[in-house]
Amino acid sequence: MKLEQYFATTKGTGVMATCDGKGEVNTAIYSRPHVLGKDEVAFIMLDRRSHANLMENQQACYLFLEEGHAYQGLRLYMSFLDENTDQELIRSMSRRPKRPDEGEQEKKFLVRFRVNKVLNLLGGEQKTLE
Repeated sequence: MKLEQYFATTKGTGVMATCDGKGEVNTAIYSRPHVLGKDEVAFIMLDRRSHANLMENQQACYLFLEEGHAYQGLRLYMSFLDENTDQELIRSMSRRPKRPDEGEQEKKFLVRFRVNKVLNLLGGEQKTLE
């Protein structure tokens, strides 16, 4: 499966799960990832709980539920690689206008992940990345 093609052509809702150093889980709605390579994706993150959790525990899971299909989608199991704070780069990659709850000066991060494993939304079938 090619992540770039999948996310370019499939609409849906994404949820990222992160965990802090003590094991407390957080979930948050996230847009589709920016696919940077075969097994590399990036998300634009605000300086909130999900981002803070990644500084303590570098593992995350992104669940993507396809729009209009009953329980179809993917789960991406990911490891934090690095982050970029270049606000101009982040603005150029942003797909949507600023949200109403976003502060004027709220710092954003472009967070890069390695995709370790991709599973179907339901069941344990693992997808091979191309």
